[in-house]
Amino acid sequence: MTPDMDRTTTIDFYCERNSAAFWAEPLNALSNLSFIIAALWGYQVTNARWVLTGPLVFALLLAGSIGIGIGLFLFHTFANIWSELADVIPIWTFVAWFVFLSIHHIGDVPPARVIRMALITLAIAGITIWLTSGGDATGLDAEIVGNSLNGSSQYAPAVITLFSFAGVMIVQRNAQRWWTVAGALVFSFSLAFRTVDLWVCDDFPLVTHMLWHLLNGVMVALILQGLIWHIDRQRKMPKVKTL
Repeated sequence: MTPDMDRTTTIDFYCERNSAAFWAEPLNALSNLSFIIAALWGYQVTNARWVLTGPLVFALLLAGSIGIGIGLFLFHTFANIWSELADVIPIWTFVAWFVFLSIHHIGDVPPARVIRMALITLAIAGITIWLTSGGDATGLDAEIVGNSLNGSSQYAPAVITLFSFAGVMIVQRNAQRWWTVAGALVFSFSLAFRTVDLWVCDDFPLVTHMLWHLLNGVMVALILQGLIWHIDRQRKMPKVKTL
């Protein structure tokens, strides 16, 4: 954060915003309903299972999807430093929890080992982000308009992770592999729309970042369904421990 910025300084990174008004990005704000719909679909599918006997930790993943929708709505309405944290924190919390559950259930890795791997990864990621952002934990300075990829490079690890899980599931011939494959492909398209948002601003001022949100909601719905059905199948198999 630069010295002249405080927590209420307006952030204008996106083509749709033309003022500091609350409702200056209506499409960017409302398109985040896709994450809440993804969570509701996940809840509807798992309701008969996890409410009574299933893995309650999965409920945190559904709550995380709702948190993303709320956080992004706040960021694209208030559009300032504190609301950017409401955007960033739920996203990466969801990613971390999804990775944790996927490594455990899909990779059949014991929880204690997953936690050790997660702590090491988070430490490395945190140090890297801090150093590359010049001490700005939100990374705002790295995502200003001059960035040739419009800040999309920060999502490269998520793309790699999704395709890695998809690859593992294909090798395993996992029955739910196509959910994850579809999610990885959709995320690739959504990231492309996010990247070109400012490049095509004059021709498509209201479309590309909104599509980033909508397609990410579809991606979250797909990977949630893949994990839901994998865990459900895993729970029905004898002598298989689930988290």
